[in-house]
Amino acid sequence: MSIYKRHRFPPDIVRYAVWLYYRLNLIFRDIEDLLAQRGISVSYEAVRLWCNKFGRLYADKLRQSHNGYGDVIPPPKK
Repeated sequence: MSIYKRHRFPPDIVRYAVWLYYRLNLIFRDIEDLLAQRGISVSYEAVRLWCNKFGRLYADKLRQSHNGYGDVIPPPKK
């Protein structure tokens, strides 16, 4: 069962709006305006609800896939 079930907008739009809020530190009304410029009519209240519902889920998923600092790239050899 999808976590996006019973939502009016596709998951890509929800993910993008939540990403804008947390990554760029925008307010909900700014996100509403940015989406409106792209032809997506969504209220700031819907964006707020998406951030409350999906923000924690996305953060938990990112933490699980994080390998730690310095573990990804080996030091250069001389």
